[in-house]
Amino acid sequence: MPAPATSPGTDTPGRLLDRVRKLLAKAEAEGVTTAEAEALTAKATELMAKYGIDRALLAARRPETDSPGSRIVQLYNPWARVQAHLLCGLADAMRCQCILLPSPAGQRVHVFGYASDLERADVLYTSVLVQMWHGLVAADVPPAAGNGGAGSARAWRRSWLLGFAAAVIARVRTAEQHAEQQSAAAADGKPGGAALVLADRALVIRQHVTHAYPRTRTARVTYSGDGYGAGYAQGRRADLGAGRVAGQRSRQLTG
Repeated sequence: MPAPATSPGTDTPGRLLDRVRKLLAKAEAEGVTTAEAEALTAKATELMAKYGIDRALLAARRPETDSPGSRIVQLYNPWARVQAHLLCGLADAMRCQCILLPSPAGQRVHVFGYASDLERADVLYTSVLVQMWHGLVAADVPPAAGNGGAGSARAWRRSWLLGFAAAVIARVRTAEQHAEQQSAAAADGKPGGAALVLADRALVIRQHVTHAYPRTRTARVTYSGDGYGAGYAQGRRADLGAGRVAGQRSRQLTG
């Protein structure tokens, strides 16, 4: 089947993702100022969201280009539950669904989604996770956080991690919603627009999850330390992708 025609200046989904990787690589290059890096990262995040919409619309015309699937991810301690919280939040923002599974080594997560959305979640989670660890190592734990209980250093670090994750997830969700709104505006009420396509895809994924796990319950993550605000502020500054993605060979979302 011939590839769909594109107008001059219009990127195919594959080219969009390639542009994302190049933008993120530039954002971490030596000599790039903070303002330039933030601008490059913002553009990359925007393109990542647009890539998801374009892949969904392409699959609506050509179902063979994107199919539903799932991957089981093994997360290891320390902080396995926090890693799962980050992964599930990013995956949910990118229209995937997660089921937490027990694991003696930490935490397993079964991620359901269309192949393109699993790919996007993979790219972003792999990068953000590295940034989160680097940020935690560099964070200054208050001297008072050494008396045990809610004020312990461990509690402070856990709350920092959850704050970081919350900020990044919120930024990704905002970018995804903006891309959907732009697509809806471009469609101008025409049938077969992004809203309908995404709703259909969400229903398919829910059906796959329900078939695999008929009975589930909501899992919540709590914290007692007071490092949440510092982690959230760092997450607001995180590079959503990072140049490491372009050269990353080891993926976190392995089947």
